[in-house]
Amino acid sequence: MASIQISSTQNPRIKHLMALQQRSQQRRNEQRIVVEGARELQHCIKAGFTIESIFYCSDLFDIDSLQVSNCEIIEVTPQVYDKIAYRGSTEGIIAIVEPRYLTLSDIELGDAPLIVVLEGVEKPGNIGAVLRSADAAKATAVVVCDPLTDLYNPNLIRSSIGAIFTVPCVACSSEACIKFLKENNIKILTAQLQDSELYYHTPMRGATAIIMGTESTGLTQVWREAATAHIRIPMRGALDSLNVSVSAAILLFEAVRQRES
Repeated sequence: MASIQISSTQNPRIKHLMALQQRSQQRRNEQRIVVEGARELQHCIKAGFTIESIFYCSDLFDIDSLQVSNCEIIEVTPQVYDKIAYRGSTEGIIAIVEPRYLTLSDIELGDAPLIVVLEGVEKPGNIGAVLRSADAAKATAVVVCDPLTDLYNPNLIRSSIGAIFTVPCVACSSEACIKFLKENNIKILTAQLQDSELYYHTPMRGATAIIMGTESTGLTQVWREAATAHIRIPMRGALDSLNVSVSAAILLFEAVRQRES
């Protein structure tokens, strides 16, 4: 099935692929991203993203098992694949894909939307883990406000296990997000310790946005002032915060529980 075979790590196509992996500005300039792993790529294809090129190692991956057409298929040697693989444990397949950069107006709200908002969360792994929880809870969207990382960072795609392709994800300013939520009559529930009530005492059946900040600094004042209600997760130990992805899972599934009860 492969139309091209590459055996040198110095091949220009390999150098270009690695540049896309490593440089967010190049991904943005070229409007191309890198997706590694069979599960991630399957979610990407199912979501209708355009696949430009696929690089695979036949020792690790059966290319005939992949349902894809109208893209370039490139076979590489194990040595080349070891060079281009972003992670140590992988299935032997990497693709160059055209991204989609959604805006707030692209979000299909429907009835009683459930939105996760992350303010200033920097670590791609945390955002990816939140996207996994959002997918599991069938959240309407994830909005990353004042982003400090590329939404298509390879580590974010990996940690989301492809949920970046299954959950609408938008990057925007906090001000734009607040305006959007208020215009659509969506409750703004900010996760914070101060002046807050326990999350399971707060109604989440209607249109709801759950807002979370970083573990170190929490949310900025603009969100605290915009909130409909302040909520908190009870902390029984010596520490006063959870990882943002853990907090997101707890709060999302409280919303699910309320909506299904």
